[in-house]
Amino acid sequence: GLVTDENRFHKHIQPSLGDRQPHTLTPFDVDRLRLTLLKTRKPGTVKNVLELLRRLINFAAKKHLCPTPSFTIEMPKVNNLKTEDLTPEQLARLLEAMDQDSNLQAAHFMKLALFTGMRRSELFKLRWEDVDFERNFIHIRDPKGGRDQKIPLNPEARMLLENHPRTESPFVFPGRHGAQRVDISKQVNRIKREAGLPKDFRPLHGLRHTYASMLASSGQVDLYTLQKLLTHKSPAMTQRYAHLRDEALRRASDLAGDLLGQVRNGNHRKLANVEE
Repeated sequence: GLVTDENRFHKHIQPSLGDRQPHTLTPFDVDRLRLTLLKTRKPGTVKNVLELLRRLINFAAKKHLCPTPSFTIEMPKVNNLKTEDLTPEQLARLLEAMDQDSNLQAAHFMKLALFTGMRRSELFKLRWEDVDFERNFIHIRDPKGGRDQKIPLNPEARMLLENHPRTESPFVFPGRHGAQRVDISKQVNRIKREAGLPKDFRPLHGLRHTYASMLASSGQVDLYTLQKLLTHKSPAMTQRYAHLRDEALRRASDLAGDLLGQVRNGNHRKLANVEE
């Protein structure tokens, strides 16, 4: 979003390139920025910064404010297929840490990510007017997939939002002076440490993956439904959870085999209990 891009520009681009005209930039300047950022930032963050820089230069060239650059900006490789998950024990510790944390905004932010699978950017943009308590839906503005979407407001998410403190801000999780929040990493990482989660677990990305993994591994949600809940534009993005769905179906098939084996061996009691 515009707020996020502005934050990226002031934080990462302006300190080293802010006083430069686009046509004066060289591949060396961009490489130096990329390598400097990679020392302290994750490849995904660096990619977002460089994509913003590229958009700014291309916009200026399109408006004839500067010549079209003679080089392309090289992007770091990002593994977007990493699927993070939590064990039941880790999830229990995280829920306890969220319940005990004094920062209600951060705790509720993380819980809503877990209960709905919403992206961090979608939670930042969430307004009270987007929550339809009457029909139990959450309207998601301009999701990553493109058009506005709506997802069901399940009982856990509804109860959380009904008990969430409201301010004069239109945003559910407002930032300073009631404006749209652009960062919550400090508070979220504190809760992550209190829960004793792995260092490489990305809390908000991970909670979205945990939500999806729980549904896929239940064996009760097909991939098409999961795609709609996650607001994925393409089924290929949801395919990363297919193996969990397959494992759930395999367990169900194995159970049927076990029950039939018990019938063959003359043990009808367990099968009768299942039928009841």
